[in-house]
Amino acid sequence: MTTPQIRITDPRALPATFGQKARAYVELTKPRIIELLLTTTLPAMVVAAGGWPGTWLVIATLVGGTLSSGGANAINQVIDRDIDRVMARTRRRPIPTGRVSERAAIEFGLLLGVAGFAWLWATVNLLAALLSTAALAFYVLVYSMALKRSTTQNIVIGGAAGSVPTLVGWAAVTGTLALPAWVMFAVVFFWTPPHFWALAIRYRDDYAAAGVPMLPVVVGVERALDHILAYSVVLVGVSLLLPATGAVGWIYLTVAAGLGVWLVAGTWRLRRDPGEAMRFFGYSNVYLAVLFLAMALDPLLLR
Repeated sequence: MTTPQIRITDPRALPATFGQKARAYVELTKPRIIELLLTTTLPAMVVAAGGWPGTWLVIATLVGGTLSSGGANAINQVIDRDIDRVMARTRRRPIPTGRVSERAAIEFGLLLGVAGFAWLWATVNLLAALLSTAALAFYVLVYSMALKRSTTQNIVIGGAAGSVPTLVGWAAVTGTLALPAWVMFAVVFFWTPPHFWALAIRYRDDYAAAGVPMLPVVVGVERALDHILAYSVVLVGVSLLLPATGAVGWIYLTVAAGLGVWLVAGTWRLRRDPGEAMRFFGYSNVYLAVLFLAMALDPLLLR
């Protein structure tokens, strides 16, 4: 008589359909972050061109940016796999759930990064390709590997990677970089800390459990709120510098001023009630999207 064998199967290891596997790989790229990055790339292109830069150039640049950003995000998830398993907000990502292996994820990320560089070089120009790939390398090597687990300034310095798409957009149109592009870069750079510190306030316990020294974890919520206010004020000031470069006019200036008042008012509400952190997080998303929309509409409507 043969003794029956008992086999315990991890449900996460069950064969997945092609659609489920494809969705897991799409999740690796963090589509919502890519969407945010592209929101800043296209307006930079419009401003650089002083109008619509051409449909093919827009498509080619956005495809290349998507490939590079997706590659950076996939590699980041491999690096962060241990803390992603600890944090409630991230434990359902593809690697912690076993839907994608670590090796497959790193290969996928590298493939996307190489493809992004090659695509931008072939269809746009070399400067755009170099900038996009430099952002990938900075995000992976400087932010993910060096800063994220070692300093409260992780998102401040690391935020430079998320600011580069403005430079890519400008370079795609002109083949060079100019002052307006660097002002746009600075807008995203100073927007990033208050945006992510609000998220860190909401998930402070998660970050503490994972050993990630986000500012609210290390210095406390009250001092983190002071930093959010300070960076928000600087952000508004920087946003108002763009018209002085001659790249945009009164439409952008009016919208930027109104949005600035709205954002700073939001920081005061957040200081009174830190429980509003996710609402402020949402406010900051709207702020950046509308600001860059106004940036794009200005030359399109006033040219």
